Amino acid sequence: MMKLRNRRALMLAGTAVALSLALSGCSAINDILGSGSGDADRDEETGQVTESANIDVFSVKLGDCMADTGSGTLTDANVLPCDEPHDLEVFYEIKMDDGDFSEEAIDTASQECIGDAYTTFVGVAYADSALDVTTLTPTKDSWEQNNDRVVQCLIVDPAGQTTGSLQGAAR
Repeated sequence: MMKLRNRRALMLAGTAVALSLALSGCSAINDILGSGSGDADRDEETGQVTESANIDVFSVKLGDCMADTGSGTLTDANVLPCDEPHDLEVFYEIKMDDGDFSEEAIDTASQECIGDAYTTFVGVAYADSALDVTTLTPTKDSWEQNNDRVVQCLIVDPAGQTTGSLQGAAR
C-alpha cells in the first residue's frame, strides 16, 4: 500500500498533515481483483515506458509518467509514454532506512521533494513554481509486509495534463 500526498498543501498550510489518497499495491489484492500487471513495456536502454499499461503500484519507476490516479484505494497505476498527455511524472525517489515504520520520518523525508531535488529537476525553486508535487509513500502495511522503503516524488501541473517531461520547465 502506498499513500499519495500533496506537498503544496503541506507547504501552504505549514503543517505536516496533508490530504492523502491511499494507494494499495498489495499483490494479494491485485491477484484477487486481476488488476495491475507486473510492469509496462519499457525501452531496454532507457527504461522508459513505451506503451500505456496498467501496472502494480510497486512497479512505478523513476521517470514514469502516469494518468491521474483518481481517489480512494488503488492497487495499480496507469503509466504511459511521457510524450503522451499525462498528469503525473515521477521525478525523484528517496530510499528510507530500515527500522520501525514512522509517519513522521516519512513526512520529514518527503520534504526533499520540494527542496533541491525539485529545483534541480524543474529549474526554479518550489516556492516560485506554478507546478505542484505529490508523493507516493509507504504505509504501515506496505512497510511491514512488502519491505516498502521508497518515497516517490511526482510532479503535476495543476492547470492540467502535460505532454513531455517537466524537467527543465522553469515555471
